[in-house]
Amino acid sequence: MVTGDALSATVCFRVRERHFVLLLLLLLRRAVVLALYARLLMLINGCAPWLAHGKQDQTIPLSPPCLSSPQYECLCFYVCVSGRRQRSAEFPGSSSMSMNSDNSRNYPPLFSHEPVPSGTTRQQWNGEFPGSSSMSMKSDSSRNYPPLFSHEPGTSGTTERKRAELLPYCASCHEVLKESSRNSSCPHCGERSRIRDLRLQKVSDALKVTLRRRCERVTEGPEKSGSGTLLHRIYTELYIIEGQNKEFCFQHEVWQVESTCKKIPCETPISCQDIFKTLPDKQRPIRVVLTYGVAGIGKTFLVQKFTLDWAEGLENQHISAVVLLSFRELNLVRDEQYSLLELIHVFYPTLQSVTAEQLTVCNLLFIFDGLDESRFMLDFTNRKLLSDVTQKSTISELLTNLIEGNLLPSALIWITSRPAAASQIPPACVDRMTEVRGFTDAQKEEYFRRRFRNKELSSRIISHLKTSRSLYIMCGIPVYCWITAAVVEHMLTTEQRAELPKTLTDMYSHFLLVQIKKKHKYHEGQEMNQQEFTRADREVLLKLGRLAFEHLQKKNILFYQEDLEQCGLDVTEASVYSGVCTEIFKRESVIFQKPVYCFVHLSVQEFLAAVYMFHCYTNRKREVLQDFLNEDISSLEDFLIGAMEKFFLIENGHLELFVRFLHGLSLKSNQRLLGGLLGQTESSPEIIQRVINNLKEIKTHDKCPNRTINIFHCLIEMDDLSVHQEIQDFLKSQNKSKKELSGIQCSGLAYMFLMSDVLDELDLVNYNTSQEGRQRLIAAVKNCRKARLHDVWLSENHCKTLTSALMSNPSHLRELHLSSINLEDSAETLFASLGQPNCRLETLRFENCSLSEISCAALVRALKSNPPYLKHVDLIGDNLQESGMKQLCDYLESPHCRLEALRLTSTLL
Repeated sequence: MVTGDALSATVCFRVRERHFVLLLLLLLRRAVVLALYARLLMLINGCAPWLAHGKQDQTIPLSPPCLSSPQYECLCFYVCVSGRRQRSAEFPGSSSMSMNSDNSRNYPPLFSHEPVPSGTTRQQWNGEFPGSSSMSMKSDSSRNYPPLFSHEPGTSGTTERKRAELLPYCASCHEVLKESSRNSSCPHCGERSRIRDLRLQKVSDALKVTLRRRCERVTEGPEKSGSGTLLHRIYTELYIIEGQNKEFCFQHEVWQVESTCKKIPCETPISCQDIFKTLPDKQRPIRVVLTYGVAGIGKTFLVQKFTLDWAEGLENQHISAVVLLSFRELNLVRDEQYSLLELIHVFYPTLQSVTAEQLTVCNLLFIFDGLDESRFMLDFTNRKLLSDVTQKSTISELLTNLIEGNLLPSALIWITSRPAAASQIPPACVDRMTEVRGFTDAQKEEYFRRRFRNKELSSRIISHLKTSRSLYIMCGIPVYCWITAAVVEHMLTTEQRAELPKTLTDMYSHFLLVQIKKKHKYHEGQEMNQQEFTRADREVLLKLGRLAFEHLQKKNILFYQEDLEQCGLDVTEASVYSGVCTEIFKRESVIFQKPVYCFVHLSVQEFLAAVYMFHCYTNRKREVLQDFLNEDISSLEDFLIGAMEKFFLIENGHLELFVRFLHGLSLKSNQRLLGGLLGQTESSPEIIQRVINNLKEIKTHDKCPNRTINIFHCLIEMDDLSVHQEIQDFLKSQNKSKKELSGIQCSGLAYMFLMSDVLDELDLVNYNTSQEGRQRLIAAVKNCRKARLHDVWLSENHCKTLTSALMSNPSHLRELHLSSINLEDSAETLFASLGQPNCRLETLRFENCSLSEISCAALVRALKSNPPYLKHVDLIGDNLQESGMKQLCDYLESPHCRLEALRLTSTLL
């Protein structure tokens, strides 16, 4: 029988036992916390040198906080995201570390619904977790985020966990704030704090790993599987300016390179990392940026550099995710329908876990590279309105709604394009227009010095290029620098030849030959005989030439399997994209492993197109010639004159370089170099001289003055420097007005003026030439501050040339005087350009000009648009109609009139 004292003792013992157990559990729990905290301190100490580069927003306590403190529950997360991450040579893109293993240095794509690859152990997979801040001392089992301690039930613990994953964040300072700032303002700038979802931060870290892998290595020229150079090692800063050159829509891209080869003192270059930064004098935020530049100028390298810097934590860390998409990839799904969310998931499985709700709160940047390569049109007029990221539609409608801001209005958009295609985007949708101008003269030299370690070799190449203005100007295009380097290096080191190419045709002929020789040496183990192509070489090159020519006429630079098959190319043969074509034609495997083909540069496509067409002429393929020239060809003179006439008829002159190559290929020296690829020709010295004489005598009364300069370039390609020397003699002459200039001499003189420093004045009265010669000199108006045009008939093409001078970026023209000129109705285009943003015209003077009623109405409309710089308008002795006079008077009475002076004399006054 148990006594009362015994029962009391038993109960007391059990109570003490329970207290002891509770105390033991409490101590055990405290020990676990101390151990975790010790590991955390070791992590901080181990990463101190790395963290020292960044700004620390959190003060790490020296003693563990109270167990019940909610701050402890999210302490690890604060340490993970505090401070601005800097680039680390050992652990780029990740803050995770392992003390005993290097497993954490590999990064698989995470956050997708893809299964773990077969053969991958759990330890390997967990050891490659990107973006984790947890640390393991002896094993990988603790690398997942630690459990949160709480005395509350499970539901409350889940709530606390979600709260710990939502951190206060300042969008202006791009910094994570203290927990106390969750419902207050940033202590630095005063802006109200926002909430950053730590779950999105994990996805962002994983995306950075994916993009870093994609962008850190690049290939220059051809694509070689498994090879590439670090982008940071070869990237040379490009010259980028703000503004748009609308004249580029009407010119061949080689003209654009020539016109932008000079650095203008008033221009302010923009760094690629500042592409979305608002200028101090502008308040409008920048959401949509359109960057344009010619083929091969470096637009793709530019966006890759931007993306890589973001992925490595160096720049623009306020952006949550960068979605880089090329139109080459989008072409492959152009016939499919996706929602915007599905489209992102398809191209970036890393973002599979991102929901529609999360997408709307992310700071997203979409980069669409290569609008000019798109095979679908962006229709901003007849598109369906979309505002839901889960709503399915065509790729075109998704992009137009995204650009207009109907979808994800807070997302940033960056589009790159060649100039001709940039007009697809309405100006109202673009907040910033930038132009990539390639390499300056200093950057050209930097490229070759970095390309060749041998200083003597690089200096010799640079010196040679400076002797040929056409070659040196083309080196403003980075891809052309690579072509030049490949040719000259081979000729100086392998062949040890003293004479180097002096013309574009000569350079590209050598480029083709060098690649064929490399194919025979490295792929077949045998040296190639001088200028000898095998039959297989000729067949493949001519098929590629046909592909190049047919798609040059269509303005296509990307080709797909069906395009190759139509030209007789077997896409399964390795020779199509390797071997003979390794350096000429490259294959790019994009999403879904569908191959896309292109030439390494547009100029290579133009050269092979010219080779093919010249081969068709020598082999009398009349059907091809008839389709191209629309006439029967009986001689070399007829063939080349017909090609030139065809070039003048093309609206934007995209055959300009093609025509130059055709004339260069007529020389025996280039024909011998290509070793029978062109066939038997009749290029005797007498025939070549007749071709040269024909070029000098071409009549161009109603032709665009800029186009006539290509005749001068064709003479250079035919190694005829007579006109060039005559112009040099004229410029040195003391009595210029007494020397009569021919039409071709005026074209060459206009080109010299365009390539020189800006002229103070161009007065056509000072040049003794014909009506046609004065028309050709109009091309030089673009590079002068004051232009006087007297007694010259201006057709619509001539007015377009003046218009391009007023719209160019920058526009130098300040005064335009027109006297004794019959403008007819073509003046409407000229007057419309007065209201363009780039126009800086201050004085417009008409003297003894015939202004029709339509022209006068166009002038009044232009004045009503309030050109900001135009202050003086003179209409002296002009035969104004009564209706035109009335319109001018009505404008002068308008309160919107900004003219400071209007001089008006007329027979009707």
